[in-house]
Amino acid sequence: MQTMVIIHSLLRWAILLTGVWAVFRAWKGVSGKTPFTGADNKAGLFFMISFDLQLLVGLIVYFTSDVVTAARANVGEAMHSSLQRFYLVEHITMAAIAFILVHIGRAKVKKASTDALKHKKGLIFFGIVLILVLILTPWPFREVFRGQGWLY
Repeated sequence: MQTMVIIHSLLRWAILLTGVWAVFRAWKGVSGKTPFTGADNKAGLFFMISFDLQLLVGLIVYFTSDVVTAARANVGEAMHSSLQRFYLVEHITMAAIAFILVHIGRAKVKKASTDALKHKKGLIFFGIVLILVLILTPWPFREVFRGQGWLY
């Protein structure tokens, strides 16, 4: 179980890196009015793939985690604990929304009729997803996660 938590935590960096790459490429395309290239396409594709991997590992962690299992055993009490509520409800809900948006964004980019529209849709969708990822990540500098390390 601990191995899966570490893998899940490490995959956040893949999501952040590919997300920043995808947003940067889209922003560069919008601001510079550049053609939509294979590198732009790959940036969005790798962002989506990293999310797919994270979802698979995250679901394993969610259904086997001691923290979430304890929270599910007494949901009412868990709602009063910011840490348990985060892992039981907030993290997975925002992750699901981000997962859906990255897939919608990728489809919208692929179907857009012009290069300008491809970049614009990528910037909007991938930008929103990247913001959600930053919010849903249990960063050790956030008050509720004090004492937790950068790996879990």
